[in-house]
Amino acid sequence: MALGAALWGTDAFFRQSLARQVSAPTLVFAEHRVLVLLLLPFLPRALRAFARTGARGRWAVIGIGAGASAVATTLFTIAFRISSQHGDYVTPVVVQHLQPLFAIAGAVTVLGEKVRTRFALFAVPAVVGVWLLAFPNPLDVTVSRLGVVMLALGAAVLWAGGTVLGRLVATEIDPLELTTLRFAFGLPTAAVIVLLAGDRFWLPDLRSTGSVIGLALVPGLLAMMLYYVGLRQTAASRATLAELAYPVTGAIVGLAIGGSLTWSQALGALVIVLAVTALSWHESAAKLQAITDRSARADDPPTDRGVMIEGCTPRDVGRSAPAQPSVMPHS
Repeated sequence: MALGAALWGTDAFFRQSLARQVSAPTLVFAEHRVLVLLLLPFLPRALRAFARTGARGRWAVIGIGAGASAVATTLFTIAFRISSQHGDYVTPVVVQHLQPLFAIAGAVTVLGEKVRTRFALFAVPAVVGVWLLAFPNPLDVTVSRLGVVMLALGAAVLWAGGTVLGRLVATEIDPLELTTLRFAFGLPTAAVIVLLAGDRFWLPDLRSTGSVIGLALVPGLLAMMLYYVGLRQTAASRATLAELAYPVTGAIVGLAIGGSLTWSQALGALVIVLAVTALSWHESAAKLQAITDRSARADDPPTDRGVMIEGCTPRDVGRSAPAQPSVMPHS
């Protein structure tokens, strides 16, 4: 999961050249169009899986596609476009990963996951680290930066919801099917956003098309596939900590394309790395994990992740889902 999240951080490489040429709704629609074309051979299979799942699962998939894919990406792209005009390629990437606060609340409410108090030992430092990364001076929050932060925060809420909803259906729909459905439902939503914004459905030149294809393939398709493979056996609350590999990678990419970090932002990156690494070590080594699934019972034999998948025995879990990648930051 952390590897997929780290690949999201390469987004700025591709989005940088597009941000000033293409409007956010047009760019998001073009990205989804490329992804749906690439995944078109798998769409019939994905739709059959969608039809087999229950009403709750179908609404979850629609929410993932419309909210977490189309709307969230549009909000993030607007934030990135505004900040890039001032040479800031870091803030929109890292601010939106205050989402652990929202993902944990959603996981407890929707999935019934149990978050023990020890989780705060990892979550609080990670969130503080993101805040330090977000602002060159963490005590000086200007109005202009706050606008970017609010847009990115809106994306964070929707992406956090996508984590929770993805966990809800991850044991019913395999990663390839879920990835296909995500972008298939995101495409018509992105089209509606283009219409409401009065923008165009096509890109201005071939150079833009090449950048969109790169954007769709690496931080889009490849990253999302790795993410959903890991999510199948990962509690949503824990997953959102793994996703914090994204702002670390995003900050590094921002530096590579001309941005800069203050000492407090560098400290924030270090805090995030330490928090994610410590959580990974704790969940694999401790007898009592910080986060458990609602289906895990005291008399259940422990799985290798400390998480039981609802309706499955430990042996079933090993057969039915790919092994979860280690929750480690990849920068």
